[in-house]
Amino acid sequence: MATRGRLEVDIELKSNPDKYWKTLRDSTTIFPKAFSHDYKSIEILEGDGKCPGSVRRITYAEGSPLVKVSIEKIEAADDTKMTVTYSVIEGDLLKYYKKFKGHITVTPNGDGCEVKWAAEYEKANLEIPDPTVIKDFAVKNFLEVDEYVQAQA
Repeated sequence: MATRGRLEVDIELKSNPDKYWKTLRDSTTIFPKAFSHDYKSIEILEGDGKCPGSVRRITYAEGSPLVKVSIEKIEAADDTKMTVTYSVIEGDLLKYYKKFKGHITVTPNGDGCEVKWAAEYEKANLEIPDPTVIKDFAVKNFLEVDEYVQAQA
């Protein structure tokens, strides 16, 4: 059983890719208001919350199954290519995974867009399951952002 792995998911969405990307990039402001059932707060600890080197503390809402607080550092971001890479540097997730890095890419797809999420991880020990619960949470969030963007149109 491997201690390192990668999970990926591609989701087709109805939203305009530029509007969808802008909403993801403004998650610090938008997510705690629009998705308060999942996000209690997102605060910027370093940087502007968008550029590489920025650090954010995400406090999840009550009922979050695995993680209550996560501190993430943006490793890379490209608004032209609509990609962002982040690493979890502190928080509950690191009790289970020594390393957790996420990649998000938004690409145009017909009248809508596609979001691709991938995570690279290293388990703290062999008994830890693959982070499918995190993948499922990400998918739910991406679909909710799609609904939010369409409602704003």
